[in-house]
Amino acid sequence: MKFKFFAASVMLMACAISASAQVKLQADNVDAVLKAMTLEEKATLCIGYSRAQSTETGDMIGQHADLVPGAAGMTRPNERLGIPVTVLADGPAGIRIQPTRPGTTETFYATGFPVGTALACTWNQELVEEVGKSIGNEVLEYGADVLLAPGMNIHRSPLCGRNFEYYSEDPIVTGKIAAAYVRGIQSNNVGTSIKHFAANSQETNRTGVNEVVSQRALREIYLKGFEIAVKEGKPWTVMSSYNKLNGPLTQENRELLTTVLRDEWGFDGIVMTDWIGLRNTAAQIHAGNDLMEPGNQAQINDLIEKVKAGVIPESDVDACAKRILQYIVKTPRFKGYKFSNKPDLKAHAAVTRQSATEGMVLLKNNAETLPMKNVKTAAVFGITSYDFIAGGTGSGDVNKAYTVSMMEGLQNAGIKVTETLEDLYLKYKSYEEAKKAANGVGNRWGKSLLPEMEVSRVLIEKQAKEADIAIITLGRQAGEGSDRREVNDFNLSDVERQMIVDVCEAFHFQGKKAVVILNMGNVMETSSWKGMPDAILLAWQPGQEGGNSVADVLTGKANPSGKLTMTWPVALADVPSSQNFPNVLPAAPVNRRNPQPVQNTDYTLHKEGINIGYRYFNTNNIEVSYPFGYGMSYTTFSYSAPVVKATKDGFTASIKVTNTGKVAGKEAVQLYVSAPAGGLEKPAQELKAFAKTRELKPGESQTLTMNVTAYDLASFNEATQCWESPVGNYTVKFGASCEDIRATGTFKLAKPFSEKCHDVLKPDMAL
Repeated sequence: MKFKFFAASVMLMACAISASAQVKLQADNVDAVLKAMTLEEKATLCIGYSRAQSTETGDMIGQHADLVPGAAGMTRPNERLGIPVTVLADGPAGIRIQPTRPGTTETFYATGFPVGTALACTWNQELVEEVGKSIGNEVLEYGADVLLAPGMNIHRSPLCGRNFEYYSEDPIVTGKIAAAYVRGIQSNNVGTSIKHFAANSQETNRTGVNEVVSQRALREIYLKGFEIAVKEGKPWTVMSSYNKLNGPLTQENRELLTTVLRDEWGFDGIVMTDWIGLRNTAAQIHAGNDLMEPGNQAQINDLIEKVKAGVIPESDVDACAKRILQYIVKTPRFKGYKFSNKPDLKAHAAVTRQSATEGMVLLKNNAETLPMKNVKTAAVFGITSYDFIAGGTGSGDVNKAYTVSMMEGLQNAGIKVTETLEDLYLKYKSYEEAKKAANGVGNRWGKSLLPEMEVSRVLIEKQAKEADIAIITLGRQAGEGSDRREVNDFNLSDVERQMIVDVCEAFHFQGKKAVVILNMGNVMETSSWKGMPDAILLAWQPGQEGGNSVADVLTGKANPSGKLTMTWPVALADVPSSQNFPNVLPAAPVNRRNPQPVQNTDYTLHKEGINIGYRYFNTNNIEVSYPFGYGMSYTTFSYSAPVVKATKDGFTASIKVTNTGKVAGKEAVQLYVSAPAGGLEKPAQELKAFAKTRELKPGESQTLTMNVTAYDLASFNEATQCWESPVGNYTVKFGASCEDIRATGTFKLAKPFSEKCHDVLKPDMAL
């Protein structure tokens, strides 16, 4: 009898194993596949891998090593269960992959699109979505499944090395632009990974620093943009940051990754780590970090051991593995998409050329210097004019086929560049590049900035007689792994300052104009020198067609309609975070693989709380060089007929915008709200919505309508752990910038609004 029972049990086990072996992943059988997986298989699924680890588990993994050369990482396949590999690729300004491959003469370049600051300064969600569609098409056709973008951390300080990837000092701009970007990318049925979640607003000691932030500042400033992007963009994945947040590493913080992200916001995708090795895998899994990247066998072993030892329940691994399976069945690779490796790069170059012009910000334009008139010859100064910077460094860089320089852009527009300067700068460029090569300095992580060349006053005066106009390009470069320096970076170098003085004086003496182009991804000091040139155009890092895009604006082919999404202070010391930011850096850049702390960087105290950017400067009436939301145009606009109407959950605000100038153009309208007394202490005003007109012809009008809810008006009350909006009259302001309010209205909130949150993410140090 016992033998018969034993035999029956063996047969049942064999049948179960056979049945599980027959299970293959389908779109509708995730639960069945999960049930069929062994602990080892589930642990393996939760650990990613990159090419560096691609041969560690045998040929099955190794054969996937070059699916998309240059991709940042992958998820691991399971042949038994029909689970394919999926591919994850950088980055925010276009897919980052290797442009050349062994065994073929074909090239696989990607389009270099405008950097994040440039896209955000368009204030145009529809345009950003269209740019996203083009980027997403390259992701799809090059065989990737997820683009590790957008970067959307807050511009807490102008010195953050990765601000070029991010959007703004303001969470509403950040969230809305990111959501548009996500929608555009994901319209191609590929995914995005919004990053770096959360409070990763510095690069110095980014893998170890504890960012200590009040609960209110976290909710209102550092998390709000992510919340908007999750709810309005529905990204497939979120990337947890390297840093600690109020004590725990974000990658091990269940309050952040589960309580806030999933329970409160309703996120239903996967969370992956930023690219780091073995930490506490069990803690990461328990926190809700589904996928460890780039992954290695040690992490798999660690997770299995922790489950068997009872450190972590297998149910936590099940939850992560299930979410990864749910992600995989959405991917092009699971669906068998036959990618072409041939996206329409020519069409995408046209997209980047046009979109870049809309994000450029005209900071100064005395006596209608721009667009240029009757200019046949230009004296072009500044090494960056000849070595233009399309994008930042690090994972945000793109391996593109070319970058159009300022010199080339002007020549393509029919403007001659003086031969003497062209010859001098090109020889200097070749010399400096050869010197870099001889010293073993490569460009693996993007274009570095060449030192500025000194130009004699005698030569400048000769150029002033020969050319019709002077164009000076100032370049700045930054990127992943280190923050910027104040000296010779945020501020002008001595060589740059002398060049601006000499060029402006010489050309003005001849009755001619001087224009400065800012080719950078971040903020710099302008107050001390902006009075000298006749015009200043902030071109940002506008992508591979940069020189053409700038020439389009200089010649009037395109009318700049960009506005600043961050404040440009008079001095770095005016920025409140400067007292608590590691801004004293070595003269030489730190090694991106091993950043060396230069002062106490174990923690950063966010003592300024919510007083970031214009919230601080407006409220305290502190002078700035250029305010948040500022940007000029070649035309003018009037605002009229403001209407504010109550709705069941807030209000709508509409404004009529009319082009009162002589050329066609677009106008971005910003909606600021000032709260009534009686609630929490708040800034003088806060941005709550924005909209942009279509291109309006002279005399043409368009009415823009924006929606604001009571939740949008709310501040976070730490005492009650609630979002709260007090009753009373709210002043609604329609602005061309935060300092240029053109019309106002009033909204009366009759009943107080309150929404309860979990009491989580408390600071572990006194602020």
